[in-house]
Formats: sequence, structure tokens, C-alpha cells
Amino acid sequence: MSQKLPLQLSVQTGNQKYSHWTKEQLVDEVARLRKRKKYGLVWEDKPEDVVEQCKTELPVLKEVKNKAIAKDKNGPVNILIEGDNYHALSVLNYTHKGKIDVIYIDPPYNTGNKDFKYNDHWVDKEDTYRHSKWLSFLSGRLRFAKNLLKSNGVMFISIDDNEYAALKLLCDGLFGESNVETIIWHKVSDDSGRLKVTHRFRREHEYIIVCYKNKDSVFFKKYLSDRNYKNVYTNPDNDPRGPYKQGIVSNTEATSNPKGKNYYSIKTPSGRIVTRQWRYPEEEFKKLDKDKRIYYGKDGSSIPSIKVFINEQKETTPTSIFYGLGTAKTAGFELEAIFGNKPFIYPKPVTLIQHIIHIASAQDCLVLDFMAGSGTTGQAILQLNKKDGGHRRFILCTNNENNIATEVCYPRIVKVIDGYKEAKGKMVVGIKSNIRYFRTSFVGAEPNDKNKEVLTKQATEMLCMREDTFESVKETRTIKIFRSSKQHTGIVFDEDAIPALKKDIAKIGGVWSVYIFSLADDTFDDEFEDMKQKITVAPIPEAILRVYRRLFKA
Repeated sequence: MSQKLPLQLSVQTGNQKYSHWTKEQLVDEVARLRKRKKYGLVWEDKPEDVVEQCKTELPVLKEVKNKAIAKDKNGPVNILIEGDNYHALSVLNYTHKGKIDVIYIDPPYNTGNKDFKYNDHWVDKEDTYRHSKWLSFLSGRLRFAKNLLKSNGVMFISIDDNEYAALKLLCDGLFGESNVETIIWHKVSDDSGRLKVTHRFRREHEYIIVCYKNKDSVFFKKYLSDRNYKNVYTNPDNDPRGPYKQGIVSNTEATSNPKGKNYYSIKTPSGRIVTRQWRYPEEEFKKLDKDKRIYYGKDGSSIPSIKVFINEQKETTPTSIFYGLGTAKTAGFELEAIFGNKPFIYPKPVTLIQHIIHIASAQDCLVLDFMAGSGTTGQAILQLNKKDGGHRRFILCTNNENNIATEVCYPRIVKVIDGYKEAKGKMVVGIKSNIRYFRTSFVGAEPNDKNKEVLTKQATEMLCMREDTFESVKETRTIKIFRSSKQHTGIVFDEDAIPALKKDIAKIGGVWSVYIFSLADDTFDDEFEDMKQKITVAPIPEAILRVYRRLFKA
């Protein structure tokens, strides 16, 4: 029989209800209280089929080789994963933990209008557990995604009013309140016409929640904020220096008494005399006018203004309100230009995603979108690379519901790479790049020898993705070797083949990552101590199983 707690311990709890509890009961109660949130979001967790599946089956990847595209020999390799994003994120927790610079996702908004499925059923407005299902769906995925970010990584999540409040609290809990901010995206144009009125306001905006792994390590690039405002920069007189906006050069109206040393008259090209208090001394004004930096309007008779060229502007810190970055309407036009129709509803505009990626990362960043939908993020990165010569890479994950992966997302990326003819007949030149296509698959989760052997054999694509080495050099029953421009990856399926791999390493040279099949957890480091090459060694499948045990623990 369990020993009762000493009386003094019962009294110290400050609550008489504990006075007759056993030690075991009190330990359990303390554990329960520690889990209880002092402040934050609480919901009833609802079981999800794809999550429960991972208790009996472990996700892996299988490459669809006939969908690979290689148009840029020395360029980066992009990834498209077809499958449920919970499973894709599980795999990425092994292959890309701590490697992602930027994550952008556009999750279902849970409007109740058939935009969100849970366990293959639409969640409608009458569902009592509508919000709990959405939070159950998103919380696990965000937890997995956080693991993938670098220490200075950042995640952007689009959302609207339906779940903004809940998502903000969820992110506060996962990342910490100090690591979460909100951006307002002005999603409509000034000429958008009628908008749906909810409550008593026209809804012209959505939100983008920004989550930092560590905000103190993140420094967004400055940019020309005015560049994004509609019609701010124009070029009515075709100035060869490019677009400009019109700045003010006069302060006050003419008066009978001079207002200072910069009070003088100028003559416009049309002959009009304008007397003002000017912002520039007369000699400086004449120099600006001679340099054709003063604009007098199309007819040459307007009050003069100074040309402020966009290319000469200083950059500014990004603002929390995103204007002029495309609209829901223009995003639809972008898809229609590629496909001739709109095969996907509610896409995001390419310019919005490009702006996010540009300010938040370097030109060689790795971007993940695990709710890729129509593939906007992929197109945005390819076009951004073309624009500034960058070497950004992307990983897109999407299921194939309604053939969204095979008939929209993948074809869209292919068209951007190969080039295409717009619906109106205009040819769009392709952007040389590379992509590999994978589907999620599964192996048994029971940790027996048979399943370990199967997992090892099925892990080849995961290892290639982890090391970014996709070009096959050697494939035998016991050894596989892959390479990139930076390194080689060796996979050994039989310990007896280690000497043969060492000969290949000595012959080829360079940097190597080596994976060796072991039913135990042997490191095999001593096998390569005599090698001059830089080699890292890891056992498989135990290294993968450790990740899955951590992810799928109860």
C-alpha cells in the first residue's frame, strides 16, 4: 500500500485537499499542474488520422524520377514533396533540422465555407469543434516547422480575421510573445469596387503573423518602401534616369514682402512667372533646372516640382503595413496567364511573397512552404533569382487533393522553368533551374530488424536530400554514392563493404558524408580514422529513428 505523505508536507501544499493524497498521487498532480498554462490558448485536442498513422507507420520519401528537371547544371536543386504536410515535415525534421532561412505558409482560414478539411471531412460553421480541429491541425505542424528554422530563421503565416486571434496566441506559446509580430497586408486595390462588408467595415486587409526563432538574431533588409505604392513613381517626360516622384520645391505663396533669402521668381517653359519662397537658393535651383531635375507639368506651366528618382532614394526600414504588393485579384490573373484559367482559388500574389523573401533573407537562402497550394512561392523565388542573380532554393510541400500537386503546383513550376505562352499569346521566357519531385511513403514503425532494414533501403532519397547530393556516381547492392559540386555522400548497406567505400573515397577525394547500416547504433568512426579526407559518419536507420521517436512521442 502506498505510503501517506508526512503531515508537514501536506500542510506545506497550502491546500487541504492534498492532505490525504499518496506520494504517487501528489507527484502526478505536480506534473499535471506544470503542464497547465498560466496564460495562453487552451483547446480540446482532436485526433487527426495522419498523426495517428505515424504510430504504426513511419514516413519516408520516394522520388518520382520522371518529374525531375535539370536546366541549370551548377545551380541549386529545388524540392517538391507531394503528400500530407504533417508527414513531409516529419521527414524534413531529419533532413533539414536547423537549415531553413524562411518559412512562408498560407493555411486554410477556417471560414466554414469548405476551405478546411479535417480527417477528410469538410469543417463547416456548424461544427462545434471547428476551432479546436483547426488548432489541433496547425499546432503540431508549427511545432515541427519551428525545429527546421535556423537560429536567425523567420516564419510568415498568412491569416484573416476568422482565426487571427487564436493563431496569434498559438504562436506566442510556441515562439514566445517577444518573438511574434503582426503585419497588415492591404489586399485590395483602390479600384476594387464592391467588397464584402463584415460587421460594419469593408475588409480590405489580411494579416501576416511573423514568428522569429530568435528576434535578436534577425535583421530585415531595408528597402525602397515607396517602390511598392501604386502610381507614386512615374515618368511622364520619359526621363532617361527612370521613374521618379514629384517632390515639393516651394514653401509659401507670393506676398508683398520677401520671406527670406530664398524668395525669388522663376519663369516656367510656358512663360509663366512664379514667385515663391523656395526651398533652394536661386543658384542651386538654376543648377537643378539645367540638369532637368525640375518638372513643370506636361504643358510646362505648372508650379514646379523636383524629380525624386527611385534609383537615387535611400532605403528605409520595412513597414508593418504592406501596400502595393499585389492583390487577391492580381494573384488570380497570374494563374490565368499561365494556365488560361484559374485552377486554384484564393492564391497569393507573387509580388507579396517576393517582398517577404527579399527583406527577410540573403540571396542564397533556403525557403520552405509546406502549404504550397498552387506553387506561388516557387514561382516567386525563381523570378526573384532571375531579377537579382540570386541562388535561392525552395522546398514546396502539398497534398494532391483535387490533383493540386500534379495538375497545378508542379505544372506551374515547370512552365516557369521552361517558358510558356500566356493566355493572350505573349511568350514568357523560361528561367533555367532544377527541381526534384518526391512523394511520401511509409515503412513499419515497429522497431524490429526487418523494419530497420526496410527503412534503411527506403532512406536513400532522404539522405540525398539531407546532404543536397542528387547526382548518382555509383550504385551497387552494397554501396551507393551521390555527389554535388561541394561534396559526396556514401551509403553502405553492408558493413563488409566499408573497405570498398574507403577506396572510392581515397580515389575521389573531397568532403564526404557517410551513412552505414547498423541494427545497433554503432558509430563506425574508428573505421575512417586513417582517412585524410574530411568525413562525417552516421549509422542508419538509428539516426532517423531517434528523430521520429522525439516527434511522435505521446
